[in-house]
Amino acid sequence: MTDWTPFTARASQWFTQLRDAICAEFEAIEREAGSDARFAYTPWKRDAVEGDAAADTGADTGANTGGGTQGLMKGRVFEKVGVNISTVRGGLAKDFAETINGASAENNAFSATGISLVAHMANPHVPAVHMNTRFLTTTKAWFGGGADLNPPIPYAQDTADFHAEFKAACDAHSGGIGGPDYYDRFKAWADEYFYIPHRKVHRGVGGIFYDHLECADEAAWEANFAFTRRVGEAFLAVFPKLVRRRMGLPFTPADKAQQLEWRGRYAEFNLVYDRGTLFGLKTGGNIDAILMSLPPEATWG
Repeated sequence: MTDWTPFTARASQWFTQLRDAICAEFEAIEREAGSDARFAYTPWKRDAVEGDAAADTGADTGANTGGGTQGLMKGRVFEKVGVNISTVRGGLAKDFAETINGASAENNAFSATGISLVAHMANPHVPAVHMNTRFLTTTKAWFGGGADLNPPIPYAQDTADFHAEFKAACDAHSGGIGGPDYYDRFKAWADEYFYIPHRKVHRGVGGIFYDHLECADEAAWEANFAFTRRVGEAFLAVFPKLVRRRMGLPFTPADKAQQLEWRGRYAEFNLVYDRGTLFGLKTGGNIDAILMSLPPEATWG
């Protein structure tokens, strides 16, 4: 198996750079709104889990099982926003290993590095948003991620701008490893994934979702890494623009009630269906960082 450790380190460095750029932009928006809110950063170490003892402690694992940093801000515009980064390694529990690409009960070693972001906004006219990109290794290595927009009060212009930015990101790379259909395929995947079956509604207005962009060799890794970087850059280009467009709009109690109802839908999806939540809980992740995606306030019925 290829030693992906240097590649994991490169991906981790990029995710940290992206975190810093996003947090700086979000803090700038708070200053524009007359707020002095800033991100608070809390480092954490990965907890040992059942599978660690059986894992192959080679170059990808080693004695250090890693950890991450939870970034959290509560301000005037961003009611609650978390931007987390992590790099972890170890062993997957045997039953869980069977569900992960390239892993098994006999080959359960893994490493994972990524950035995960969820923003819940104070003004219901401003859409909530989720973004995540990651690089994982088992006996295989692959990238995954995406972003989706979750407006309590949808605006066609915001939806169009969000999708256009990610279509441009996909189009810039779709001639490579994955073929010419990146946007259509990843948009459809987001529509399928971010759906709440028991409610028969989508979580929001979609975006893109991709997984298992496999890296059979260094050339494939470079191509998939370039695409993943472009996804992060697309988010940074479009979401702050949408926030600034809507954050000063007046809203009514009915608007706020609609926001709280849709936050309940968001919470239901993340607790029942979200893969990232399950992966974090199963691999010894930080509980507060994993559940930072939940809204600060929501209503049901």
